Amino acid sequence: MSTAVVAPGTVEEVEIHGISSQGAGVGRLPDGRTVFVARTAPGDRVRVRLDRVRPKWATASVVEVLVPAEGRRAPLCARYHECGGCALQHLPEEAQRNLKAGLVVEALSRIGGLERIEPPDVVGSPAQTAYRSRMSYTLRRLAGGRVVAGLHALGRPAHVIDIRDECVLPEPSVAAAWAGLRRGWGPGARLLPSGGHLRLTLRAAEGGASLLVEGGTPDWDAAALSAAVPELVVVRHRPSGADDQDTPSGSDRGVGAFEQVNRAAAELLRAHVVASAGEGGLAVDAYCGSGPYGRALAEAGWRVLGIEHDPEAAGAAAMDAPPGFTVRTGAVEDLLANALPADLVIVNPPRAGLDARVVTIILKERPGRLVYVSCDPATLARDLGRLTEAYTITSIRCFDLFPQTAHVETVVVMDAAQGIR
Repeated sequence: MSTAVVAPGTVEEVEIHGISSQGAGVGRLPDGRTVFVARTAPGDRVRVRLDRVRPKWATASVVEVLVPAEGRRAPLCARYHECGGCALQHLPEEAQRNLKAGLVVEALSRIGGLERIEPPDVVGSPAQTAYRSRMSYTLRRLAGGRVVAGLHALGRPAHVIDIRDECVLPEPSVAAAWAGLRRGWGPGARLLPSGGHLRLTLRAAEGGASLLVEGGTPDWDAAALSAAVPELVVVRHRPSGADDQDTPSGSDRGVGAFEQVNRAAAELLRAHVVASAGEGGLAVDAYCGSGPYGRALAEAGWRVLGIEHDPEAAGAAAMDAPPGFTVRTGAVEDLLANALPADLVIVNPPRAGLDARVVTIILKERPGRLVYVSCDPATLARDLGRLTEAYTITSIRCFDLFPQTAHVETVVVMDAAQGIR
């Protein structure tokens, strides 16, 4: 182990041996410190410049790829080396999926204490690019009337990379709406609300795209912008410090506010969850969102209770619901105990995972089958570490809903262990 002093700006040669949950390559400095290097892959030998140095770890940027990993490819986007939106474009899709399977296994072993976990299958997305039905951009007004609008910079989240048509992720209707919005907002983005910092979210909708503008003053009239950008079918404004409100421009019909951003891959995930449910009975769809799982199960003959804390999402789930599917609005930890017993419980929690009270309720009531849909391997592993006290894992399958990034969705199917009470 080297005793040389390392500091920001130091240049080192590093062998990359792993990948982090954020998609950065993982290596080791001569002094033994772990170093995280964005845009690298296991097998790379790289010359790096240290950015941040801490007692046990550091981050660094690539100066030169000395020996590339097998299969490394040129990125798909011209802004990839400066934009923080993607993490794995320099790898082919099969390699991306293999890395994601490894991230899940590593988390289940290290955090969950689970042994003998084989790398799960990772179901690929039908589209590797142009798959996002929703994109959020940041707009900043600078001195002299300049405007930059786009995505946050790699390693510098306070900095905005000006994005025009370079991004490879949005669906065609969203990309067209972004191009139209940039053309139509006028000098200094004068047709958008006043303010130095705005968040612009475009979502694919019937006939074009919807736009949600967050920030700015509440007296903005969207009519001029809507007239200037025909690609926008609805414009909404959430002023700084105010509740959501609609401008009188357009209709929300077909906006699909609660759809997954990768609609085709999400349908594969939904079909797998429904197929994993088994024969009909009584089910609870916890954290149900707009109810894609509960509605499908009800159509297959199950009696399903959905639980969702967000009133707008719960309303969407209940709208025109099929017979057998009902929805209660409230926190899962408050409503789950009274919803049991059940033959099946589906949990699809946010990134923070299950509330500890939910785990306690499940362990006490022990529904026959539990299907856990997770967007975060670390919190999934934490929760499985407790749930396997009473459950046996029968299958693990991952879904690549976000190609070119390090994110992965995981579905774990568990059955109550016999003889444990």
